[in-house]
Amino acid sequence: MDTRMAECRKFTNQFKADVALEAMRGDKTVQEIAAKHEVHPNQVST
Repeated sequence: MDTRMAECRKFTNQFKADVALEAMRGDKTVQEIAAKHEVHPNQVST
């Protein structure tokens, strides 16, 4: 078993903006957007 902590992913400002704009459009659910971008749904809604 690996005892090292997992490294935190770093997201670019462009990635954050793309996800935020997609969420604001409202044509997909938060869960769909999160799955597409491989992030937790809480990160999308935040």
